[in-house]
Amino acid sequence: MTNELLALFEYYEKEKGIDRMTMVEALEGALLSASRKSIGPARELKIHIDPQKGKIKVTSTLVVVDRVMKPYEEIDIFTARRISPEAQVGSELEVEVTPKNFGRIAAQTAKQAMMQRLRQAEKEMIYDEFKDRAGDIVSGTVRRFERSDVMVDLGKFEGVMPSRERVSTEEYNIGDRIRAYVVAVENGPRGPEIILSRSHPNFVRRLFESEVSEIADRTVEIRALAREAGYRTKVAVYSADEKVDPVGACVGLRGARVKNIVRELNNEKVDIIRWSDNVREFVEDALKPAKIRSIALNEEEHRVRVTVDEEELSKAIGRRGQNARLTSRLVGWDVQVEKDESAHEAFEARVTDAAKGLASEVGIEMEVALGLVRGGITSLEMLANDVDAVDVAEILEVSEEEGAAILAKAESAFGGGDAAPEPASDEAAAEASEESAGDADAGATADASEEAGDETEESAAEPVDAEPETASDPSPSSEEEEEAPQA
Repeated sequence: MTNELLALFEYYEKEKGIDRMTMVEALEGALLSASRKSIGPARELKIHIDPQKGKIKVTSTLVVVDRVMKPYEEIDIFTARRISPEAQVGSELEVEVTPKNFGRIAAQTAKQAMMQRLRQAEKEMIYDEFKDRAGDIVSGTVRRFERSDVMVDLGKFEGVMPSRERVSTEEYNIGDRIRAYVVAVENGPRGPEIILSRSHPNFVRRLFESEVSEIADRTVEIRALAREAGYRTKVAVYSADEKVDPVGACVGLRGARVKNIVRELNNEKVDIIRWSDNVREFVEDALKPAKIRSIALNEEEHRVRVTVDEEELSKAIGRRGQNARLTSRLVGWDVQVEKDESAHEAFEARVTDAAKGLASEVGIEMEVALGLVRGGITSLEMLANDVDAVDVAEILEVSEEEGAAILAKAESAFGGGDAAPEPASDEAAAEASEESAGDADAGATADASEEAGDETEESAAEPVDAEPETASDPSPSSEEEEEAPQA
């Protein structure tokens, strides 16, 4: 029993870090209950264990009497004086009552009770050591899995990483070496529990403090941090020293510092942003790489309305809305990202104007004109000359007969404008013929008739094909005079 106790003391002292006197006290308490089975209900029973030699001594404080009436509480004067010659009747005497053979049952009971007490002492020591380490990063090895919880060996102690504190994109295997953030040390029904996390935002904060010396010495501050574990993290940094670039300090030479952090986070994206009191600037930096078209603030409701071009919308919102969502958490305002509609509105205004002009010129309804303009037909000339009835029907999604009717209106409107000068040309030609006939009656020569013809060509919009006869033959002139009105 002595050698076994010493071996037990040395094991727990070296491997578990439990103080030997704590184990001695635990064993004394366990043996006290076990000794009552062998010794009986002795008065003021005590257990003494030598921590160096492992010897066990059981004592009881008995009352010295002349005649023993209660064996477990009294001792006769003769026996007492053999132990201590100075003993007197009525005095108390501490007597060793260690049984010669403690017995296997007593020893086994004592060992089990001691082990239970030692486990309790170990848990108390865990709590005392880790209660002040909440918020630190610890390293450990994955030991086993209990349902979806990961049990991590921290050396002398064991931590648990619940499923809610795991990163959804990470897989763990037994034997993997991992680093985790100590969320809390809780006194649960099974004793103190060290709760670990790899998804907590402060895990990233502590990584930055360990990698960036400027953050550790408070030259650079992390003013805000937002994280979606496994996907993306945004960190806003600030420095009161104008000579220090907070973003550059966190990134490091050629990105060395931030690369170490990203590697620890299993390639999670990390955006480092310069913190600013100006909400507009802060939001604009936080939404990068998207280019902002405009920012409107509602300070009463702490709401930010951001507009971007259509091609920048996906960048601003981010994958599954992460960029906008993390920006809201980082800034502390409700950030709403919307597509800029100003260019679209301007385009719609031009379409409406073109449709109004087309509807007025052709004499069609506004809805039909809008359909034509949206189909690419923006002018009366294009509608009259460049398309056919089938094209109009396809654009408006109507029958070919309706398309032909619309086209006919367009051709009529366009053709009427071009034919207007032609009647004036006919009148000029008729006047020229009458002048020519008058010259023939006056006996003008053929040359004069040709000059009259030349005058007719100059005054008429179109040339006249009539060839006047000579003055010596009056009959053709009269025929010409008769035919002139018909022309």
